[in-house]
Amino acid sequence: MKRTFLTLAFSAALVFTGCKNENTTPEERVDENTNLTQQDDLEETQEPRQIVVQLEPKSGSDVSGTVTFTEENGEVMMRAEISGLTEGKHAIHLHENADCSAEDGSSAGGHWNPTFEDHGEWGNVDGYHRGDIGNFDANADGNATVEFSTDQWCIGCDDEKKNILGQGVIVHDGVDDYTSQPSGAAGTRIACAEITQ
Repeated sequence: MKRTFLTLAFSAALVFTGCKNENTTPEERVDENTNLTQQDDLEETQEPRQIVVQLEPKSGSDVSGTVTFTEENGEVMMRAEISGLTEGKHAIHLHENADCSAEDGSSAGGHWNPTFEDHGEWGNVDGYHRGDIGNFDANADGNATVEFSTDQWCIGCDDEKKNILGQGVIVHDGVDDYTSQPSGAAGTRIACAEITQ
């Protein structure tokens, strides 16, 4: 008896739901679909957010350049164009302060590490800093272009573990060995930029 009653109740609910959908006019269904499509289009056409910062020479170097950060579709792309380097490998990191006032770049502080992990190569399962970008090559003319993108950064969002505003960019004369703590023994800071709006 109970099973028959439940079956009847379920059937009635299905009929009611079907009737409710039939009462929606085609125009209303089109309007609903149009609103969803318009909302999707708005999300896709939002302007990318961008900051361009200038590298200042430090520690008696002649290094200069620009670093462009562009946020789009939940990812930040960094493009650094650097000149005045010695040929070969150098390290680049995000540091914890947007302060390039010290002649040796020390005012930028240590690596940006909001998750309090050990230093390491980006993506290492044993840990890495959010500022651990890594190494790049400069050509015989002392020029280099560095490109890096991640969804672990944002520009001006509320997540302090992702927000790069208020950090610094440091270019080092040496190479990051990805193991020495806390900064990879990358050597002298030869350029600095402040990530501010």
